[in-house]
Amino acid sequence: MIRKAYFLTTLLALPGSLALAENVKFKGCYAEWNEKELTIGNPMVERKWSIHQGLLTPVSFRDKTSDREWLRRPSRQPAPHPGGNLVAEPRSTTITTKTGQLSPVEAESLVIDMASKGAITSFSCRFQVFPGASGITVTFNPNTTSPPPAENANKDTENEPKTRPSGLENNKGAKKKPSKALDAIDDLMLNIQHFRFTQVTLMDQTDDHNDLVHEKEWMPLHSKVDASGNLFHIENPVTGDGLVFLKLAPLPHARPVKSPWDARVLGQGRRVIFAGHGYASVVLSYSGGRPGRIAALQDYQRCIRTFDAKRDARFLSNTWGDRSADSRVSEAFLKKEIEAGSRLGVDVVQVDDGWQKGMSGNSAFGKGAWGEFYAADPEFWSPHPKRFPNGLKPLVDAATAKGMKFGLWFGPDAEKEMMHWERDADLLIECCNKLGIEYVKIDAVEMATPKAENNLRKFYDKILRASAGRVVFDPDATAGLRPTYFGSPNVGPIFVENRYSDWHKYWPHLTLRNLWLLADHVDPLRLRMEFLNNQRNTKLYQGDPLAPALYAPDTLFASVMFSNPLGWFEISNLPKEYFEKVPPLVAIWKKEREAIFSGHIIPIGSAPDGVAWTGMSSVSKDRQSARLVLFRELNDASEWSVKVPLLKKLGQKVTVLSGNGTATLKDGVITADIPEQLQYLFLRID
Repeated sequence: MIRKAYFLTTLLALPGSLALAENVKFKGCYAEWNEKELTIGNPMVERKWSIHQGLLTPVSFRDKTSDREWLRRPSRQPAPHPGGNLVAEPRSTTITTKTGQLSPVEAESLVIDMASKGAITSFSCRFQVFPGASGITVTFNPNTTSPPPAENANKDTENEPKTRPSGLENNKGAKKKPSKALDAIDDLMLNIQHFRFTQVTLMDQTDDHNDLVHEKEWMPLHSKVDASGNLFHIENPVTGDGLVFLKLAPLPHARPVKSPWDARVLGQGRRVIFAGHGYASVVLSYSGGRPGRIAALQDYQRCIRTFDAKRDARFLSNTWGDRSADSRVSEAFLKKEIEAGSRLGVDVVQVDDGWQKGMSGNSAFGKGAWGEFYAADPEFWSPHPKRFPNGLKPLVDAATAKGMKFGLWFGPDAEKEMMHWERDADLLIECCNKLGIEYVKIDAVEMATPKAENNLRKFYDKILRASAGRVVFDPDATAGLRPTYFGSPNVGPIFVENRYSDWHKYWPHLTLRNLWLLADHVDPLRLRMEFLNNQRNTKLYQGDPLAPALYAPDTLFASVMFSNPLGWFEISNLPKEYFEKVPPLVAIWKKEREAIFSGHIIPIGSAPDGVAWTGMSSVSKDRQSARLVLFRELNDASEWSVKVPLLKKLGQKVTVLSGNGTATLKDGVITADIPEQLQYLFLRID
């Protein structure tokens, strides 16, 4: 991957106003400004803010694709804004622009930095616009010397009528509460009368949670709605046009600094306010209802981390899923894993906990360290001298000889707010540069303070830059306080869940359900989802009609192949049936995966529940072709029809790539026949 340099434009400003009008263009993106207004856009969207005393106020949000103006008037307060009452004073404003990549895994973009400096208060704002996304990322940083917002400023203070219903139909004499500005990164006065507001609540810490997605809807009239989360959408139910707000932050419970709400909706004023709290956010426009919203979110996420067909969407195996922990980890055992992995079709053989000299808290040999690793052993992360007397290089070489990569498990040190982040980064950079280890599962993170959060971010950034984006992380979302879905969206696929048949906690339909539900919001390219050895612990599932052993091994792989598949098992211990049924499907998937993950991936059918017809579709961006995987769960209907979302060209050829059944396409509707329950079809439409 080639890193792109920045070209910098700087404009100095006179006190109280910008010095002169200017504009910058870059690959369809543009920014224009003068002393009164800032305009930023690309071929899909354009936003305008008025400028007064260095503060911005949203005045226009135009979807250029549908030619829709989303704002009916300027917002009631400046936004971005730190909250509370700022001193009115002249501020000098400086604007600089950059073009290129902010990181080696990101798409090229135009970046606009605006700094406003006053005698008492100062702040800066960064805008980033990608050619391929329908929104503009905004980051706001108030100067730490500025007076803090008034206590509870975000709870009840606002520029809307605030009265308790009295029963009188004419209440003109009601008084307004004094107005104080809210902590707002965006404040939108909507140009639609009827809209549906949806709060999306995502769950991590998946060792305790299995229902990972919850949605709550309102159609606000007079009510005020305060909602927490990272993702909200506003949709016109008549047209299907909408806006998505995405906060690039950990989930609310995991953020080091808590906040009372992330979105506030005032129904009577048709006003929506989004709080920033120092995190970047974006408002994306879309049309076409749910499929259009999913496509807009995926386009944006693939700007933050671009899809590299030689690096991403890999089939990875990890030894931990069979619950032998570190008891079998050794050079001899992993050479068996590599040999078996090559027969199964694995891309990356990853060793979990146990390769290192130090003993972790999950070791089969006793209670070791968790989090503060260097305090337990300064050489904690050197290869175990007895298990790997020759180091890790023989394993890397053995994997390379079979056309695979070798990966590691690693835990950044948590001592004193991750103070050792640079030491950890240098260690993994050395593993990459000297050994060629480029796939790393990240575990044991406890991000309890803002400093720890920032140090974790610096840890990731240093490694990505030093490796030119080659290192791929799998950040574990199963426990702890971690960035998970949107706190570090540029580092690699999220390791979503640990499921073990040993603890009677693995059912294939529930893993598929989590993938299906998450895919509405989190790009499946950014998810790592598991399938297990279904012949282990069969006694625990006796009499269960959805027992893992009732699914064919290739069906298990098919259920996760529209994500990054995880073989959560010891490959060398798999039954013979896995090596008969999985490799043919893996070989077909490898031929199709670039097309799958270059398209828009939309869940279709009903959410998996063990008895549904369900599936995933990926439609090419030109809307002329598609890949689908369809599942008949435990139901009596052998035939099922579903419209393929986003597909425009009709009458295409349907090819059954794998699975037992048939399919036809007519007027954009696919009709599939799968004779047996708990089976799948993998299809190509072209």
